[in-house]
Amino acid sequence: MGEKVLLKIGGKEKEYDAGVTYLELAKEYANDYDAPIILAMADGKLTELYKSINKNAEIKFVTIKDKAGMMTYRRTAMLMLHKAVVDVVQNHDDNIHVLYSMDQAFYCELFRDNEKVPIDQSFVDELNKYMKEYVEKDIVFKKYTMSVDEAIESFNKFGLTDKARLLKYRGDSRINMYDVDGFIDYSFGYIAPSTGMIKVFEITLLGDGFLINFPSYSDVHDVDVIDYRPKLFDQLHRASKWVHSLDIATLGALNDRIASGDMTYIILAQEAEMEKRIGEIAQRIAGDSDKKFVMIAGPSSSGKTTFSHRLSIQLMAMGLKPHPIALDDFFVNRADMIPLPDGSLDFEALDAMDIEGFNNAMNALLRGEVVDMPTYNFITGKREYNGNKLQIGEDDILVIEGIHGLNDKLSYSLPEESKFKIYISALTPLKIDEHNFISTRDSRLIRRIVRDNRTRGHNALASLDRWDSVTAGEDKHIFPFQENADIMFNSALIYELPVLKPYIEPLLYAIPRDSKAYPEAKRLLKMLSYCLPYPSEEIAKNSIVREFTGGSCFKV
Repeated sequence: MGEKVLLKIGGKEKEYDAGVTYLELAKEYANDYDAPIILAMADGKLTELYKSINKNAEIKFVTIKDKAGMMTYRRTAMLMLHKAVVDVVQNHDDNIHVLYSMDQAFYCELFRDNEKVPIDQSFVDELNKYMKEYVEKDIVFKKYTMSVDEAIESFNKFGLTDKARLLKYRGDSRINMYDVDGFIDYSFGYIAPSTGMIKVFEITLLGDGFLINFPSYSDVHDVDVIDYRPKLFDQLHRASKWVHSLDIATLGALNDRIASGDMTYIILAQEAEMEKRIGEIAQRIAGDSDKKFVMIAGPSSSGKTTFSHRLSIQLMAMGLKPHPIALDDFFVNRADMIPLPDGSLDFEALDAMDIEGFNNAMNALLRGEVVDMPTYNFITGKREYNGNKLQIGEDDILVIEGIHGLNDKLSYSLPEESKFKIYISALTPLKIDEHNFISTRDSRLIRRIVRDNRTRGHNALASLDRWDSVTAGEDKHIFPFQENADIMFNSALIYELPVLKPYIEPLLYAIPRDSKAYPEAKRLLKMLSYCLPYPSEEIAKNSIVREFTGGSCFKV
C-alpha cells in the first residue's frame, strides 16, 4: 500500500495518495468556489498547482477573484501574448514592450531594434486568434531552472536585451524559466499550469499600440474593455517617452547608472523636469484671473501635499498669494456621520464631508468676506474654530487638496470658471524589463509603507492590511473623476525606488511568515531585489520623495 498524506481542506481532513497534485485537488473542489482556482496555499505558503504534495498540510485554494490569483492570471496571459507575437511576426527581432497598466488592461507596443513598429487591426486580430488557439489547445507550461549566464545568452539571442541587462544584478546563480510550446521566458511570479485556464481576455487596438483587456475582480467571467482616457494616456505616454530618451526606462538601465556613479545628473534632471511642469501649471493658472480655487485630488501617496506646496511657491513667484486648504478640515463631526452596516465610519465617502459648510465658506470668500476657517480634530472627531481668519482679494488664490477635489458634487455652487482642477498620481514609467512593468499602485504602496512608519509608527503589516480598503475607496471616489481634471500631474520619480529600497526592505522582512500579508511582502521584496539601492543624502529637501523618507523643507 502506498504512502498517504492527510490534508485539511475546507475545515475537513481527508487522506490522499502521496504525490497527488494541487491541480487534481483543485478539480475536485472546483464547485465549492465561484471563480476558477489558479493557485493553492499549503500551510499559508503560496504554491503553483502543478506541484505534488508529499506531506500532511492544510490546503486553501486561490481563485482569480483574489489579488494573488488575478495577478497570476494576468501574468500567464502575458506569457501567452509574448508567444503569440513571435508566432504572428515570425521574427525574433520583433518583441512587445509592456509599457503600463490602465485600469484592467495593459498597454503594449511593438518594437524592432529599439524602434517602434506601427501596428494595425489585422495584427491585433492575429494576436487574438493565436491566443484563443492556445486556450483551446490547453498547452501545459514547463518550468525549469537554468543558470543566469545561460539565461542572459538566451535573452540576447532573442533580442530581449533589457532582460539580459537586468540579470547582471541578480544575486542568485540560477533562474526559473517557463516554456510554452517552445517559447521560453522568465516570469516575475507564479503562473497557471496551462493555457486553458486563461479564457477571458480581449486585445484591442489603441493608438500606435494595443491593449490586452482582462476581467475585473467583480466579474471574472467577462472582459472589462476600458474606455479611452486621453488625459491619462497622454501623461503615461509622456513619461515613457522621457525615460526612453535618457535610456533609463528599465531597472537594468537604472542599475547601470547607479553602478557607474552617474545618478547625480539623473536626479537633477528629473527634479528640473518636474519643476518645469509645475511652473507651467502655475503659469496657466496665473494667466486666468477668474481662477480662485485650485482643486487638487489624487490617490493615496501621490505626493499631493508636497505638490501643493511647490505649486504655491510657483504661484507666489508669479505675484499671487496662495492659501492652502485641506478638505479634511470640512469633515462632518464624527457623531453626525452615518455608520456603515458593520458600525464603522467611511471617511472617504462624499457624505463624510460637510458639503454645505464648504460651499458656504468658499462663496463667502469669493464675496470678499472674512471667514473663520475650521480645523478638524481627528482625536475628538469635531471641527474646531481656532481664530484662523481668512479673507481673499484680487491676488489671492485658494489651493484646496483632498480626495473629492474633482467631484463637482462637492463644489456644486462654485462658478465653474473659478475652479482649476488638478489630478495627481505617481504614474511610474519605470519597467522591470521589456515585458514587466512596475504598477502605479505598487509604487504608491511602497511610498505609503515608508511614510506610515515614519509619521505614524505603523509597521508594514498594518499598512498592507489597510491597503485593499484604501484602493477600493480610490476606485470609487477618485479614479472616476480623473478625466474631469483640467490637467494631470505625474509625481513619479525615476530614482525613487532605489532611494526607498533601504527604508522599506527592513519593514517588509519584519512581516511574519504566518501572516496573511506575507505573500504580498515577499512579492514586493522580490521586485526590490532587482534594484540597486541609492542613498538619499543628495535628494533635494523639496523633492516629493522627501514626503515619504523625511527631511522635507515642508510640513508633510
